[in-house]
Amino acid sequence: MGLFEAHGFHVTHDAEHPEGEIAVVNTCGFIEDAKQESIDTILELVQAKEEGRLKRLYVMGCLSERYLAELEAEIPEVDGWYGKFNYKQLLADLSEITQKEPSLLCNSVHRHMTTPRHYAYLKIAEGCDRHCAYCAIPLITGRHQSRPMQEILDEVRWLVSQGTKEFQVIAQELTYYGVDIDGKQHIAELIEQMAELEGVEWIRLHYAYPAHFPWDLLRVMREKKNVCNYLDIALQHISDHMLERMQRHVTKEDTYELIRRMRREVPGIHIRTTLMVGFPGETDEDFRQLVEFTKWARFERMGAFAYSEEDGTYSAKHYEDDVPQEVKQQRLDKLMRVQQNISAELEGEKVGQTLRVIIDRQEGDYWVGRTEYCSPEVDPEVLIPAEEDLEIGHFYEARITDAEEFDLYATTRYE
Repeated sequence: MGLFEAHGFHVTHDAEHPEGEIAVVNTCGFIEDAKQESIDTILELVQAKEEGRLKRLYVMGCLSERYLAELEAEIPEVDGWYGKFNYKQLLADLSEITQKEPSLLCNSVHRHMTTPRHYAYLKIAEGCDRHCAYCAIPLITGRHQSRPMQEILDEVRWLVSQGTKEFQVIAQELTYYGVDIDGKQHIAELIEQMAELEGVEWIRLHYAYPAHFPWDLLRVMREKKNVCNYLDIALQHISDHMLERMQRHVTKEDTYELIRRMRREVPGIHIRTTLMVGFPGETDEDFRQLVEFTKWARFERMGAFAYSEEDGTYSAKHYEDDVPQEVKQQRLDKLMRVQQNISAELEGEKVGQTLRVIIDRQEGDYWVGRTEYCSPEVDPEVLIPAEEDLEIGHFYEARITDAEEFDLYATTRYE
């Protein structure tokens, strides 16, 4: 989007109410729901084009990277299809059509913010070398490629200059950062250097991997106050039978020790994870172990989903999808009921505490904010009465007054 603006285009980002003469849909091809959402969006814009509300329609991203020939045949109304990485070709093609010229004032970062100014997502790598049996990401994105550390730090400095205070550090596999460069994990070094930059208030870490976890990262989290006590690490399952079939390269014993050590070395850490039910071959005993593990781990944040077969993956080629859909759903519902009770208890324990909160928006009768333990859009929010004198993007000390399963209520007016 920054490159488009640098070439003279006026760019907006609004999937719900798109405006403009040219639409570019950036698709996802990871799971079935995301694929369907991408297709539905494309078809809605095809209709807008047929009705004369849109002049040109282009599609790029993971879905078109993976299914380019099929999509071109099925939806010929699209003016051009591009993969995940050839956005520069899209830009060149559009610049030729519209006669737009690059701006001499273009900055080196080329970043257009689609989030509120005070927080940003910071991608530090692309691709994945793990090759889990169920996952299509390596098929779409290719091998892991780390961005140069200095380039990332320069982007952080630029974002801070634009008013960004909070950074969600993301990658398909965060903890592998640097291995493709010199064979060593450099994620702890990167986060430590980020934390020392002036103006960086919060750093939050997403999508770690349990095998070969870089333990020095826990030291950085413990010592650097602006590195949030929060880690997103997808564990998927706990039984050795399932972990082996999923090709996770980690054991049940390893996983239990990982959680113990995280909680021991970073007191108060909030762990977000994702679990999977219904993977081919999952037995009642495998699922029982998963439920027991969830009760034991008491994850502060947990999401779960039922296995769905993805074209081209190891499991699609070598395993029969043999767990009936109704069994998958029953297991998913039971696991989420367990987690719902855990979440209610853990959030309830925060009542009476005073926590630092950043305000994201005003909605109805409340200011809506988050603590360091909450990532945007996916985690619980903090609701503060709108009559309190607050500002979006600012931090406040808030006393928690009440809790629900997934939200907290608070006030900044206390003694």
